[in-house]
Amino acid sequence: MSRDYFWLTKHQFARLRPLLPNDTRGKPRVDDRRVISGIIQVLKSGGRWIDAPEVYGPRKTLYNRFVRWAAKGVWVDIFHALAMAGGPPAQVLIDSSAVKAHRCASGGKGGNISRPSADRAAGGPRRSML
Repeated sequence: MSRDYFWLTKHQFARLRPLLPNDTRGKPRVDDRRVISGIIQVLKSGGRWIDAPEVYGPRKTLYNRFVRWAAKGVWVDIFHALAMAGGPPAQVLIDSSAVKAHRCASGGKGGNISRPSADRAAGGPRRSML
């Protein structure tokens, strides 16, 4: 096993094994540890499924397993079980430093033109505009 690839350790996979579905019909599933490691590798790298390294097996298997388990809610169940056991939080917040805004997002057309506020338009008190 190379350092360039992601592999679940035996201990990590032992924690995941009880959470995996066991109601398979038809052909028995191939090595779950290898396939889940491949799915995590693709998701970590941000690449396409077709670019998954061959050491994880057929790319179509990785994609199909990910999509089928997502539809069945297996990934959500795994995430919640690991979160309850002290893993990452169930919800993650994004602060504004991680969100890019378009350069003209601070104002509309016309740039930095002063516009009367709703108070002044309604006859409210005037404030100095410095």
